[in-house]
Amino acid sequence: MPTARSPRWLRPAAMIATAHARSQLKRFMRQLDDAPAVQEQLLLRLLRRRRDTAFGRDHRFASISTLDEYRRTVPIRTYEDLRPYIDRVLAGDVTALFPSCEAIRMFAVSSGTTDKPKHVPVTDAFVRNYRRGWNIFGVKALMDHPGGWMRPILQVSSRMDESRTASGVPCGAISGLLAQTQKRLVRRFYAVSPLTAYIDDAESRYYTIVRLAVPRDIAFSVTASPATQLRLARTAESHAERLVRDIRDGTLNPPAGEARATGAAEGMTVSPDDRIREVSTGRRAGGPEAVLARLRAALRPDPSTARRLEDILTRRGSLLPRDFWNLSFLANWTGGTLGLHLRDFPRYFGDAPVRDIGLLATEGRVSIGLSDGTPAGVLDVESAFFEFVEADSPEGAPAVRLCHELDVGETYRVVMTNEAGLYRYDLGDYIRVVGFEGRAPVIEFLNRGAHAASMTGEKLTEWQVVKAYETAAAALAVAPDAFVLAPRWDDPPFYVLYVEGGATDAERLAERVDGALREINVEYRAKRSSARLGPIAVHPLPPGLLARLDREKAARRGGANEQFKHQYLLAQPGDDDALTTKGTTGVSVGKS
Repeated sequence: MPTARSPRWLRPAAMIATAHARSQLKRFMRQLDDAPAVQEQLLLRLLRRRRDTAFGRDHRFASISTLDEYRRTVPIRTYEDLRPYIDRVLAGDVTALFPSCEAIRMFAVSSGTTDKPKHVPVTDAFVRNYRRGWNIFGVKALMDHPGGWMRPILQVSSRMDESRTASGVPCGAISGLLAQTQKRLVRRFYAVSPLTAYIDDAESRYYTIVRLAVPRDIAFSVTASPATQLRLARTAESHAERLVRDIRDGTLNPPAGEARATGAAEGMTVSPDDRIREVSTGRRAGGPEAVLARLRAALRPDPSTARRLEDILTRRGSLLPRDFWNLSFLANWTGGTLGLHLRDFPRYFGDAPVRDIGLLATEGRVSIGLSDGTPAGVLDVESAFFEFVEADSPEGAPAVRLCHELDVGETYRVVMTNEAGLYRYDLGDYIRVVGFEGRAPVIEFLNRGAHAASMTGEKLTEWQVVKAYETAAAALAVAPDAFVLAPRWDDPPFYVLYVEGGATDAERLAERVDGALREINVEYRAKRSSARLGPIAVHPLPPGLLARLDREKAARRGGANEQFKHQYLLAQPGDDDALTTKGTTGVSVGKS
């Protein structure tokens, strides 16, 4: 919250920025009424700019003048189909997908369907679109909750530079780039420095975020995963006395001791006028110990806040956000299995409303949440050109619709063309249409696909699970038995490995599968490292059970047994009910 020491320009500058964001919202809402034309114009502008790229020449962009021509010329494709072009960009050949004048600011990294992660090129235009979507989301939320205006924001982001290309371009989370390059005005309201992303130990990182945020008058907390919101709340609860002591003394003593920080906290000294360029060149803010030292240097003793927290702790017996913050709202994903986390929100956050941030992928924004209490958001018609594949259409001949052609209540798969060099890209996300705003659909996220599972954003695919199990079995020199991996809801969620034959060393098998998945899937590794996902448990099954269940399932579907494919990864918690009732007693390995 601005204080008497706040610069005089802060309030009028904030009012000007808010007016600009409101104008963006009004323009966006008008665009929804003319969504088909807006979408087609966006696509044709993009194709004209990219006609001289290698991809544009290979697909005759120069001769495309209509939407139908584009759809006939460019087939729907996956990341693996686009990988040869993206690999050229990774190697420094920007013209494979972009005009030579466009700079690549970073590569946003996400798990792919195989053991190779996806690298999504991030350009200035991509960043502008991403930020515009956030501006629309934020100003609408604050218009609906005016009590949050001009108060501190708790935003949790990740590193933009987990690695670098051979030429030094950062590879990591786009949330880190957005945080580090945010306008000076907005950053003044951040309760937590982006430096916290560089604290390597998860427990220490969460504690540090809480330590910096608890004394502030937080208006709203925004994270991607609701599991992160809960982890922050539980950190404050479990380390209440340490937290009060640190606030009273003006210190920072994470529970893991001298928390190890990663050694490349890029971009923390960039000028406000040219942040993206300087972040991309790799300017550094110091080594491992400098991160915590810089955070500690800004702290001062705060005995009055400490006394207030001690009083809460005495009266309530716990220290929860609902008691020490006056939250206007919470912002995070609420769709799919992630919505299961919301059942624990009232205990920690009271009756604070929750607003879904929209379907927001590494590849770009799909929708924008405009209302509380629903996982649905309106299609962001300005961020990309969208097509939708009917969920039940044949694999070889997909039925494809445009945004205004969708039917309420039906399920579709998202296909996008955007500023990241993705053309008719099959995102793999399934959505349901719940209504329309103007001529644009209001959609809710369902799941990542028939052969994927994601409880905290880990986005496991069946290919990855099979590969991890084969790797684990080979390392232990055991014969690969029939198996299934299934998500299990708990605190935290975890996966159960159902395996036939009773592996001789179940604990080592679980550890090996877990380790292999960490190597294969960067999202899984991040969620396990931050304890948002628990360790894998093992549940032995009698020999032949899985084959018998597969035969029964094939018979119920009326298909031939030889055409039925065994499913190695189940998508939703509860899909393994038949295994828990027909299998033997499970052994939860390492679960705590």
